[in-house]
Amino acid sequence: MRRLLLFGTILIMAGLFLTGCKENSRLFVGGFVKPGVKGLYVFDFNSRNGDLKLISESDVGPNPSYFCYSGKRKLIYVLNEVMDFNGTFGGGLTTLKYDAKNGVFEKQNELLIPYGGPCYISMSPDSSFLFVANYPNGSVAVVKLDGNGIPETITDTLVYYKIAPKPSHAHMILNDPSGEKVYVTDLGLDRIMEYNFDRNSGKLNWAGNDTLFLPVGSGPRHFTFNADGSKMYVINELGSKMMVINVDKKEGLKLIQTLPTFRKGFEGNNYCADIHLGKDGKYLYGSNRGENTIVTFKVETDGTLTLAGHTSCGGNWPRNFVIDPSGKFLLVGNQKSDSVSVFRLNKNTGLLVEPAKRYKVTAPACLKFVDI
Repeated sequence: MRRLLLFGTILIMAGLFLTGCKENSRLFVGGFVKPGVKGLYVFDFNSRNGDLKLISESDVGPNPSYFCYSGKRKLIYVLNEVMDFNGTFGGGLTTLKYDAKNGVFEKQNELLIPYGGPCYISMSPDSSFLFVANYPNGSVAVVKLDGNGIPETITDTLVYYKIAPKPSHAHMILNDPSGEKVYVTDLGLDRIMEYNFDRNSGKLNWAGNDTLFLPVGSGPRHFTFNADGSKMYVINELGSKMMVINVDKKEGLKLIQTLPTFRKGFEGNNYCADIHLGKDGKYLYGSNRGENTIVTFKVETDGTLTLAGHTSCGGNWPRNFVIDPSGKFLLVGNQKSDSVSVFRLNKNTGLLVEPAKRYKVTAPACLKFVDI
């Protein structure tokens, strides 16, 4: 009997080990390069206690301010947010192979991105294309990947001309959850554009209900979707508003709710930045640069929002943040205070639990957990 019990215990422990009692996750952090700074950090993150341990720092070119990662091919696609890349007008796309054992990167490819200043990158659901948004001159680009995931050619470039006197500033480009549509936020012209994507040609084509114009001065920056794609949540940099948009295949996009992101009575300048849903979809988070807080909203059953509260970001200028794979922690990249703050999340209220743990990172601008 004792042998049976011991054998059963061993089986249970082995099962737990194999099915996900993994405490450590790998965190990549990119940012704006200063003299003597390499630009791309790799950390081990302990999801039990929220500790970060620096694994490596790498020089991956100028201003690796945003990136995406292919777990399938272990490649990271880094945007170099510059207006001159290797002596030519434009921005940069640097592709790196990640060596998980040593935590270092090997450069695979460099590609010039037309018009310069790339600020956001995402991957198509089939991992065959990259979508890039360029802020300064208001444009987007589509990059085709070869069979090994290496950028091969630019298949499409769309340039948005200003509507006088305002210029265009494309800030984000991303597929919806179904993979059927591609959306672009234009911060300069206060609009969200919808496209169909032709995987054969690599072209973005206007959709039937192609553009949602927002109130002047909104400045739509980043967005996310609920699980079924019926709601789009948009954070507005200039107007400091969180918007809920209904997504309908026939009727297109319709704004249904607008809420302020900062505390009542706040009188300073504020510029919103990032947005993420919690792992269970019950809470929505946004960052306030200026008030220097993370705002938390409760997501109601109909997809609308109710304010849950505000928490100090643990530093200055929360440009980007991320929720860890366990859903227990929220990590904030505070650009102007050169730090990453780690907060535990209260599962009952959705709010960030203070005080934060703080780690030195130079000008963090993009934080992502990767599957290694």
